Amino acid sequence: MRRLGVHTSIAGGIHLSLGRAEALGCNTVQIFSHNPRSWFVPVIPEEAVSRFRELKRRYDIAPVFIHTSYLINLASRSPEIIRKSVRLLICEMDIADSLDADFVVLHTGSASQDDERAGRRRAIEVLRAVSQEKGWKSRLLLENTAGERGDVSSRIGNLAEMIGKTGSALIGGICLDTCHAFQAGYEISKKEGLTAIAEEIREHIGFDRTKLIHLNDSKKRFHSRVDRHEHIGKGSIGEAGLRRLVNHPSFRGIPLILETPKKSEDDDPRNLKAARRLFTGPGRD
Repeated sequence: MRRLGVHTSIAGGIHLSLGRAEALGCNTVQIFSHNPRSWFVPVIPEEAVSRFRELKRRYDIAPVFIHTSYLINLASRSPEIIRKSVRLLICEMDIADSLDADFVVLHTGSASQDDERAGRRRAIEVLRAVSQEKGWKSRLLLENTAGERGDVSSRIGNLAEMIGKTGSALIGGICLDTCHAFQAGYEISKKEGLTAIAEEIREHIGFDRTKLIHLNDSKKRFHSRVDRHEHIGKGSIGEAGLRRLVNHPSFRGIPLILETPKKSEDDDPRNLKAARRLFTGPGRD
């Protein structure tokens, strides 16, 4: 069975995110463990933790992905930002283990005005340090980014370098975001572009370590380096491009999470329906 889900809200209690996913017909899910725009992480009540683990089993929702805070920046030049990022990432991993979540998805960060390679070296050093803090059952996934100024992880080779040089079992693999890849210069709207990125992943990462696809269309045209997601089939990648990707033999078994726009309660059901339509029809080459 294809694992398809959305990012659901934790409003009212973290365990309620699973009920929202089940009501949408999802069998995998992504959540934030707290407000992603705050350094403060409140303690999750033990009752909510137990309920979350129970509902995960009852609804057969797996894998469960936790997306880290947007504030984490492992490539920053600021020692204070690095210190706070390390503390928050460790907290995210602790929460993931308490909830029996499978993976934690991380944007490694931005070098901002600094050299991208220097920022990537800093991110690698921080990942090494975090991996030496303790052991976790949950595994970290590094997500590709859109190629905006300062991005240190927009190319598959960047992700491979960070995984290889960190050299730790903490990193379980990667999360491939379709919108980000398209914006960073992988023309996955076309068969040739899809083949190219598949070959890069096969050579540098391996599909056994590609644990998640963020299935998002792109609001902006190809290689604009702008991270703006669009509804499934309504953007520049388009329905044909996304259909070809989800049915490609190398991507077919990887769980899919939608991070499409949410402006009304109808948006998630409509995008899930559009995503399910991709699994049938032309485009299986």
